Amino acid sequence: MIHVKKLDIFIAKQFGVLFVGAFFICQFVLMMQFLWKYVNELIGKGLSVEVLAQFFGYMALILVPQALPLAILLSALITFGNLGESSELTAIKAAGISLMQAFRSLIVIVVFISLGSFYFQNVVGPNANMSFARLLMSMKQKSPELEIPEGIFYDGIPQCNLYVQKKNVETGMLYGIMIYRMTDSYEDAAIILADSGMLQSTAEKKHLVLSLYDGEWFENMKSQEFAGSASVPYRRETFVRKKIVLDFDADFNVADAGALSNNSRGKSISQIRHDIDSLTHVYDSIGRAFYHDMRRVSWALPAFSAKDSLRAVKMASTKSFNIDTVYNRMPEEKKLEAVNYAMGQVRSAISDLDFKGMITSDGDRIIRQHRIEEINKFTVALSCLLFFFIGAPLGAIIRKGGLGVPVIISVLVFIVYYIFDNMGYRMARGGMWTVWFGKGIALAVLSPLAVFFTYKANNDSVVFNIDMYRNLLMRLLGLRLKRHVSFKDVIIETPRYDHDVEVLERISAEISEYSRSHNLLFAPNVVNVFFRYSPDNSIAVISEELEEVIEDLSNTRDPKILTELSHYPFMAVKAHTRPFERKWLNIVAALVVPVGIFLYIRMWRFRLRLYRDLRAVRHSNSVIVRRIRQMKFEGLRR
Repeated sequence: MIHVKKLDIFIAKQFGVLFVGAFFICQFVLMMQFLWKYVNELIGKGLSVEVLAQFFGYMALILVPQALPLAILLSALITFGNLGESSELTAIKAAGISLMQAFRSLIVIVVFISLGSFYFQNVVGPNANMSFARLLMSMKQKSPELEIPEGIFYDGIPQCNLYVQKKNVETGMLYGIMIYRMTDSYEDAAIILADSGMLQSTAEKKHLVLSLYDGEWFENMKSQEFAGSASVPYRRETFVRKKIVLDFDADFNVADAGALSNNSRGKSISQIRHDIDSLTHVYDSIGRAFYHDMRRVSWALPAFSAKDSLRAVKMASTKSFNIDTVYNRMPEEKKLEAVNYAMGQVRSAISDLDFKGMITSDGDRIIRQHRIEEINKFTVALSCLLFFFIGAPLGAIIRKGGLGVPVIISVLVFIVYYIFDNMGYRMARGGMWTVWFGKGIALAVLSPLAVFFTYKANNDSVVFNIDMYRNLLMRLLGLRLKRHVSFKDVIIETPRYDHDVEVLERISAEISEYSRSHNLLFAPNVVNVFFRYSPDNSIAVISEELEEVIEDLSNTRDPKILTELSHYPFMAVKAHTRPFERKWLNIVAALVVPVGIFLYIRMWRFRLRLYRDLRAVRHSNSVIVRRIRQMKFEGLRR
């Protein structure tokens, strides 16, 4: 029997409560983002509450697999961030429980969530996607509600353009009406002008009744018997009151699902694999038929007999044959006939190839979409496990709970995942990448990140130490901090002035010798730097001795010495000698020309900076030595 520890239950409860809340938050955010995509199909259609409820219900079901990974990432971050912030994670590790043991219960939960996500995508998701696609198609086909604007032509009514100069919202009256009606063509157009009117819908919502007052009707009488006539008769009618019935289907009808047979998102894995086999068989048959058609194509000119064709072939096999000569000997009408025939053949061949290419490319696109959807069901389920191994270690590393830092990190990680996943999907759909590579690139990019964070968190390694990254950046760019030596209120040991003077004088002599022998003002030898480097630790030794003297003299109470100690620079002890410690890295950097040039210029800059630093050190040494001797002389006089 499996023994469940209290720690597992405690962490599972913490994660479960946060996961439920994070899931609904992520679901709401994704629905709002998804809603903007279809906002044009919702506004102005007069949809019933029942239809809108179905729309949002199907949308919520479709977005469940996308919300699960983000909810796992956010809840795992907050869970272990709270444990780290309240020092509970420290107590767990102090009890001898490793981080992976603390993850144990949540790993089991996330595995079940991943399996549930896969089941949801394979069983519930296809039905929801198919129902949503049918509903969306019906919404697009539904005519919009009557919302006649002022001052512009409204074309929401079929075969009619309506212009209203002014309208009364309370009474529904329209003023300054101009209507252009077109039935079959522009010759049958009718223009209606009216002083005022009112537009109403019939009870069955299939027609509109337009009541017009004080107006005129102009209509062309173009018909078949006047087709050859240059003049077009028309009629003109003046009316005081007139009613016009317009076709306008404002009801909602559910579309047929037959047009959605190629919707890969509305199919389970078994259906996708079955349809891929069927589509592959169909389009392979079409390809073979196209191949046999091309083999049967004959390009022989009908104007030539069989004897002429054989003669032409025989002439073509000799070097004396010239097609231009044959063409120039032909009569003008034959030349025109030959050119027209050739152009017709070329256009026919191009049109035929374009049509066949469209059919085959459309088949390839449909098959790719089915394969993308098949792999997508696995990748989305695996992303739940991936996001857990990113969120949980990150929470243990940053040790920040709440909705501040975890939300920011979750959004950044999800944006990176979404960019790679969307890019891979588009490249795979377009055929530029293979399907498995396009749908797996997001997981491939973030998996090393998950392994890295898990390893660092399990070993308590420092990852987000700002000071470490700042020091690394300053070293890379050659920046440094200023030294500040302050007065100590309590001094345990007094400085060893005689020893410090001796060391400072020796350091000054070594600095002078080093500057003279190494010519720091001149550019370094490229060969010696990258290919023939010999170790140079002189500055490292000098810097170490100097830091010991500075540490000893910082215990003094003399303000002049303390001030001069702050003037000592922090010296880079090796950056002026070579780019890297290992010889092979220097050789590789030299072979990669842009990198080698950057490192060479950077090293030259450090040589010049070291020259200035050595001058400053030598000057400060002399000042401090004189001050110590002055203090000793004043002590003897007393």
